[in-house]
Amino acid sequence: MGWYTFLLRHFAKPFLPFKFPGERVGGFSFEGRPGQFAKGRHRFMDSSNHLYACELGRLASELMAATPALLRRLECLYDEILIDEVQDLSGYDWEIVHGLLHSRVDIRMVGDVRQAVLSTNPRGQKNKQYGYAGALEWFLEREADGLLSISYATTTYRCRAEIAAFSDTIFDKSWGFPETISENHVESEHDGVFLVHSKHVSQYVESYQPQCLRNTASSGKDFTLDFMNFKVSKGATFERVLIVPTAPIRTFIQKQECLELRPQRRST
Repeated sequence: MGWYTFLLRHFAKPFLPFKFPGERVGGFSFEGRPGQFAKGRHRFMDSSNHLYACELGRLASELMAATPALLRRLECLYDEILIDEVQDLSGYDWEIVHGLLHSRVDIRMVGDVRQAVLSTNPRGQKNKQYGYAGALEWFLEREADGLLSISYATTTYRCRAEIAAFSDTIFDKSWGFPETISENHVESEHDGVFLVHSKHVSQYVESYQPQCLRNTASSGKDFTLDFMNFKVSKGATFERVLIVPTAPIRTFIQKQECLELRPQRRST
């Protein structure tokens, strides 16, 4: 099940009445948002009792803190919980996972902060420092506290060595990521990372038929190509791609400035 489904099934639906007596979950509103000054039940659901996706993490966190039976119930239901794409969590989600780490359930999490482009609540301010690539700091802090251990999977079977080595340079060395090892040894007549001049784009696309990628619909307007946005392409595999660079990507290529600098760690 997905993260939202997990929070709905095991947090909101069974325990909402403990916080708001007489209220039941009537549905789920992915796009809806509460009013700026909404309080009480109106902070978490609309008039039809549809829970707001952007506030589900906060509601689940408050239910967990106020209702010890919630964790006990999970401990009875599950021996192990696996959370995939953990880098997409945000806001109060981190409070929930922190609580789960204190339970008797074995929690295993899989993710790659270098692929963090999505978020369960991109506008949220709670735990904002742990958003996207900053999630690494959350894990390092809990590893230092003895709540978890981090292991790195460094082998790629998707990308050749040239691409793996190039991708390792995107993040500053201060992140401490281990070197990526490629086990993709398939060779073709055109392998590696190349810069394509704008005047050669049409010829390149005709010759190599790459999947063309861009950040948003407003990118790459100078070209009439069959584009796919970055977020939509996440997790997909293509034989070749042609990327319209964003401003930071241009700076990275032209000035060799890393795209992602490691956030300053807070003193404790």
